[in-house]
Amino acid sequence: MRISSVSYLSRYNRDMLRTSRKLASGKRINSAADNATGLAIANKLNSRVIGTTVGVSNAQTSQNMLNVADGAIGSVTDSLQRIRELSIQASNGLYSSSDRSAIQAEIDQLKEQIGGITAQTKFNEMNVLDGSMGSSHVASNADGGGMNIDMPKFSLEALGIADYDVTSGNFDVGAIDKALEKVSSSRSYLGASYNGLDHTINYNNYAAYNLTAAQSRIEDTNYAQSSSEFKKQQILGTYSIMMQRKLINNADGHVRLLMGN
Repeated sequence: MRISSVSYLSRYNRDMLRTSRKLASGKRINSAADNATGLAIANKLNSRVIGTTVGVSNAQTSQNMLNVADGAIGSVTDSLQRIRELSIQASNGLYSSSDRSAIQAEIDQLKEQIGGITAQTKFNEMNVLDGSMGSSHVASNADGGGMNIDMPKFSLEALGIADYDVTSGNFDVGAIDKALEKVSSSRSYLGASYNGLDHTINYNNYAAYNLTAAQSRIEDTNYAQSSSEFKKQQILGTYSIMMQRKLINNADGHVRLLMGN
């Protein structure tokens, strides 16, 4: 009887400890012994949640980079528009060579400004407009995958205006138009990439929410059920101990009765 009582108490204490741990931690799975399969699934879901959340952060960081690039491209566009305006002015036959030289002086300043913007526009110490970044990978997926953004190259040579000069009187304004077209095309592409990242961020946030909910359903404690189970264990434990004591007392009394006889 005593051995049986000790065995039951050990099992009772183990069950009470497990239920208490569920209530204290808020987790129904605190070790592999609680639910090995559930723990493995919950860990996989947690990895996806973490990866998806990091993907949102990466996408937002890339959007910040695109904002920096877009602001700089706007300045390049303004400079090219001004160069085109001056070129049309220099095309007027009423301007002398000295007049066109004065116009070229301003054009040279604008070209220098474009070169400075291209060389100095950086994000996280990386140049975003001189072509050195190439294809920027955005790890927006939980597995590290995602989209690639081809960053533009806006050097004077790439724009085709490094040697642009209106002083000779034999110049082609179409060169500026081609540069403007290239800049506008790149700006549209980067804008579309920004919008694409918006969709990715929205999807990732929605996916992270659903994955977290699924993980919660697997491993989080059902407080109503666990509290009820805890009370049930307490009552059954108290009742069982009382019955064990009664059986032991009856057995001891029987032994004493036999010895007395």
